[in-house]
Amino acid sequence: MHPADPRPSPFAQTYFHGTKADLQPGDLITPGFNSNFGQRRSARYCFLTATLDAAIWGAELAVGTGRERIYLVEPTGPLEDDPDVTDRRFPGNPTMSYRATQPFKVVGEVTLWQGHPAGQIRAMKDSLARLGEQGIDSLNDTE
Repeated sequence: MHPADPRPSPFAQTYFHGTKADLQPGDLITPGFNSNFGQRRSARYCFLTATLDAAIWGAELAVGTGRERIYLVEPTGPLEDDPDVTDRRFPGNPTMSYRATQPFKVVGEVTLWQGHPAGQIRAMKDSLARLGEQGIDSLNDTE
């Protein structure tokens, strides 16, 4: 089911959350922790994606020293497009990334996945650093 389409479908949408946090099935991912992006303020939202690639980026770019992890999650409330990667900056929602003010329940973990090449990760981190130097922060910091 797409977040904007309340009609049931024969298969539930799979959502992922990339992080360096060590979580277990049944744990809740909630807003209120410091964001990995922008000004690193206490996050008003928690984030998920319907694409494994976007979740991998989330894990690879997450702040911290823990192991990169990808969790399967279920939203407990309504979702809305993440403005950092949707209509305000890119047409549509190419990464199928969403945010919510309600928690996500961890229902499993993806244990076999291939990360991006080190050079590609370094280029992405450099690009994010340049945006920060230019004063271009996360749109999630301003709402």
